[in-house]
Amino acid sequence: MKLKQLAIIFIITILTSKVYASDDIYNPVKFARNEVTFSNSSISINVINPTPKNNATGSIFPGGRGANQLVIYTSDFGERTNTNEYGTEAIVQNNIVTMISGANSFIPLDGFVISGHGSAKNWMNKNITVGTKVYIDKTKNTLNVYTTSESYMFEAENKITEAKNMMDYYKNKVPYYNSKTPNNHITAAQNYLKKAKKDPDNQDHLKKYSKLAVEEANDTIISVLPYIPKELKGVWIRPTETSSFQIVSTLNKMQDIGIDNVFLETFYHGKTIFPSKTMKDYGFVVQNEQFNKFDPLKIWIQEAHKRDMKIHIWFQSFYVGNSNPANNSKSILAVHPEWGNKTKADYLSKTPTSSKSEHNGYFLDPANPKVQEFLLKLLSEIICTYKPDGINLDYIRYPQAISKNESGSWGFTEYARKDFKDLYNTDPVNIKYNDNLWQDWENYRREKITNFVAKAGTLGRENNVYVSTVIFPDIESALNTKQQDWRTWSKRDFVDGFTPLFLTYDPKMVAEMMNDVMNIKGGKTNIYAGIFVTFMGGSNEDLIRQIHETRKLKADGVVLFDYAHTRGTYAETLAKGAFKPVKQPQPKQEQKKKKWFLFFGKKK
Repeated sequence: MKLKQLAIIFIITILTSKVYASDDIYNPVKFARNEVTFSNSSISINVINPTPKNNATGSIFPGGRGANQLVIYTSDFGERTNTNEYGTEAIVQNNIVTMISGANSFIPLDGFVISGHGSAKNWMNKNITVGTKVYIDKTKNTLNVYTTSESYMFEAENKITEAKNMMDYYKNKVPYYNSKTPNNHITAAQNYLKKAKKDPDNQDHLKKYSKLAVEEANDTIISVLPYIPKELKGVWIRPTETSSFQIVSTLNKMQDIGIDNVFLETFYHGKTIFPSKTMKDYGFVVQNEQFNKFDPLKIWIQEAHKRDMKIHIWFQSFYVGNSNPANNSKSILAVHPEWGNKTKADYLSKTPTSSKSEHNGYFLDPANPKVQEFLLKLLSEIICTYKPDGINLDYIRYPQAISKNESGSWGFTEYARKDFKDLYNTDPVNIKYNDNLWQDWENYRREKITNFVAKAGTLGRENNVYVSTVIFPDIESALNTKQQDWRTWSKRDFVDGFTPLFLTYDPKMVAEMMNDVMNIKGGKTNIYAGIFVTFMGGSNEDLIRQIHETRKLKADGVVLFDYAHTRGTYAETLAKGAFKPVKQPQPKQEQKKKKWFLFFGKKK
């Protein structure tokens, strides 16, 4: 098609498409003639399209959403909500919730996003689902939601279509794919929908069968994924087990789910779970007090290997927790306060700065060679003493800069300032965001992180230990707010794999972020999608959807955050095919062989 023809089609599309105005969010809800309302609820709206002026209490948080607030985002706000993973979000189009998301949702041009934190999140989880009808009362500043018979039927029909598409995908990709179970659920869901529509004036009848249709549709999605043998099935875990018996019990439960790779938090909040010689030599707390007189790391690795499971050391590189260093004389930053990271506002302070946007946590200075030397010694001790299968470097970054200006930036330590001044003849505290040297200051900090990653990667290769890093998939955000240049780590083969964090319920957003990482990374870097659905309280279907999206993009596996939140119904869901093999029907050729064998007896 010629360029001129394309231009004409584009212009016609613009002229004939609906123009969505901001006042359209106040359109009243339309109900069908026989539609039955099962429940309705209201909640006050804190703010629409938050800014520092209209929502000062939320201005320090991502997306401008404050604690316990319910916020509405329209396309006037931007492309995404920019929120963090501690809330929940619902996508609304034509007054109907079309998707439940989690964080940093895309804002539809023909709708809006409802976003809740804390008590508002709890209210949303209780009252909103796909198909819920929504109305904003402008005069009372309230959000009113209605769950109706049409809500349930809308949800069921969408899920049936979705499950069919997923089944078609696996029929074309997986030999001898068993679609019997999901097909049975689809048939049941369709029959319930027919019964619900057959007698629409009978409210009890309508309510009963529309709900049953949704339940069967949910079961369809849960059962649709087959087991993929080569796919890594991992989980992050902060250990609480204080005996060999408890560790064995946890590993057995993981094995029952189908988990084959355990990302065990080993160095976190500035302490190790094992008695560390390195920590002792530096005068730090020798071992996390929770595990005194016990070496859990040794047992975890021994017992995991008995079960053909791998252990990756989950390692909080530059993060040392949110406890005030002054409260423990042997904490890392009490012994070495000069190692602590600082903002520009606190550059003259003798004490480290805590990150307000990260639970008041304290960070180490990546630019300080003594910090890097200590962390590498600790990694070397773990690798040489315990022989783990992998190292998963987390917090491999600077603290989050909550604004793109010099006052919100990190790294203004005494060491870094002097080192940068020696290189560029300027103290970075005197550089403004628009100055020419600002980019040099950005690159300086990114290179410090990258140098550490390169050294850790070399350590892993020398000892045949797999090295992966936790990354933020939005490369621009990773670079500008965290100084995390994972593109360079991959292109230069410093690491073996990435575990990108997908902090959302939304499978479409996971697919987009995953695709971005795939297009940017080097060819040798494995991708294990870091899925947060269980931590964020998403549905079982959300979990299956996200695993499905990562498979479509040919990820090497998934890692779930975290084990404490991946039990109960989530575990049952994973064991129904996605993580554990279910009995498949034998190919006809194999069945014939078996019959021949049974007839003629064993070969002598």
